[in-house]
Formats: sequence, structure tokens, C-alpha cells
Amino acid sequence: MSPLFMITLIFSVLNGLCCNPSQVSSNIIVEEEDYKEDNTNLDNSLKEDETDVSALIEKENKNLDNNLKEDETDVSTLIEKANKNLGQELNVPTVMYGDIAVPSGFENADPCTARGCKWVKSSDGNVYVPYIISNQYSSRERAIIERGLQSFTSSTCIRFRRRTRERDFVHIQSRGGCYSFVGRRGGGQVVSLDRRGCVYHQVVQHELLHALGFNHEQTRSDRDRHVRILYQNIIRGQEHNFNRINTNNLGTPYDYNSVMHYGRYAFSRNRQPTIVPIPNSNVPIGRATQMSRFDILRINRLYQCKRCS
Repeated sequence: MSPLFMITLIFSVLNGLCCNPSQVSSNIIVEEEDYKEDNTNLDNSLKEDETDVSALIEKENKNLDNNLKEDETDVSTLIEKANKNLGQELNVPTVMYGDIAVPSGFENADPCTARGCKWVKSSDGNVYVPYIISNQYSSRERAIIERGLQSFTSSTCIRFRRRTRERDFVHIQSRGGCYSFVGRRGGGQVVSLDRRGCVYHQVVQHELLHALGFNHEQTRSDRDRHVRILYQNIIRGQEHNFNRINTNNLGTPYDYNSVMHYGRYAFSRNRQPTIVPIPNSNVPIGRATQMSRFDILRINRLYQCKRCS
């Protein structure tokens, strides 16, 4: 075969390709359409799988995990985590009802305000509560605690002020957990705000409200008309945290938004709810990041403040 013939043959082939671009293009289009069709079939298969049992369960469990993660910042979860190892240290009082310190010899947390445990009201109409903050805290932690103390000033007659020589005062310390006595005990009474989990604004307010004389919202005397306690889901031995107390509700309605209300999964042993609102089980509870208007109203009514009463 002569060189001239070979050159002619190669030129003819190349010319044929260049002169018929539509044929090449059509081949490419067909391949793209086949690819799209395959992917469409794959998408349809995935959509069908979304309705199978395993996919539905996976979705539901993901939603449950998200709900639990949202509840990780509620007051009861923060306190429960911080108090997990409570009792392993020396000189820690008996703690019941989650975070209420009980004096030695007393095994109940009946309202103390009828026995004179309120803080004394001054002649100027304000209630001054002396306090000391331990030097255990960093400057950032101290600032959070101070903010919690001063948050009562704008809406109540409570005035937390640094102690000078007062006999009765609140001593804020990091004592291995979050807890407080209910009301004024006399002398220096500990409010424990553990650096490892208690120094949050809502927890500071929660423990200070205990010190002022308030119990948890879900232990109110009328709570059974507003929440259902699911004892089968509570950690064994922790059922006492849900005892109902003969509280003085001060003419205020039950408050799902109270900073004193525990969350839906408080002390749960199986990741199932322990407190369910009724009649609407979807009402959020325990999500407060600060005192509610009814928390403030109760303070003002208990201490007969002139404002917001």
C-alpha cells in the first residue's frame, strides 16, 4: 500500500468526523439522557425507601435525639447533670427534690414561709438579702452570678447586696452540685453553684428563688390538673423528686414557663418523658432561660412588694 494512499485514507476519515458533528453530538445526548434516567430511577427508589419501617424509625429517633439535645440546656437537665455525683463530698447537706437542701433532722420540704423563713423587709419597702461570693470563681463566672443576683432588682423589691456584718446571709460557693435551702435558714446559708455545670443565668435565678422561699413548679399543690407524672419512666429511687407539696400558690396560675419548672425528661431512666402537660401534651415545659412574669408576680406577692403585685 503506497504512502499516498495511506495519507488519502486518513484524511477521508478525519474529514468524515469533522463533517458529521451532529452524529457525535447525538451520541453524547443519548448517553446523557440515559444517565439522567438512571439517576431518576435511583431517586425514585430512595423516595420509596423513605416510607419503609427502618427509614421511618430512623427519622423518628433522629427527632427524639434533637428534642433531647434541645432539653440539654433546660434548668432540670443542667442541675441533674451537675448533681449526678452529689453526696460523695464531705459537709454536703441532704439534698432532696432535685436541688433542695434539707437541714439535718428534717426529711421533708414543706413550705417554710408560714414558719417565718422569709427575708426581712426593710422600712423603705425593699427586702435586702446579704450575700458573699466565694473566691473559687473566675471573673467570667462571677459576672454571670452577679448578673443573676441583680436581675431581681428591676422587677421586684428584692435587693441582693454584698454582706458587711449581717448575721443572716447567702454564701454562694462551688460545693459539688447545684442546690439551696428553701427560704432564710439563719446565719450563713450555702447556695451551691458548682463551677462544673451550674453557672448559668437560669440556674442562678432558680437557686436564688429557692433561697427566697419557693419550691419547684411541678410540685405545686394543684399540679395534677396541669401535668401528669409518668412514674414508670423515672429513675428508680428518684421518685421523691416528683412529690406534690402543699404549697402556697399566691393566687397565681400554674406556669409552664417558670424557671422553677423541670423539663419533660427530668430524671428519666429510659429517654421517655417523666412530666407531660395536660390536656395539651405538646406544650413546652422547662425551657425557661430566665424568670417568667408569674415567677416575678409570686415574688412580689410573697414579699408584698408595691410593684407588679
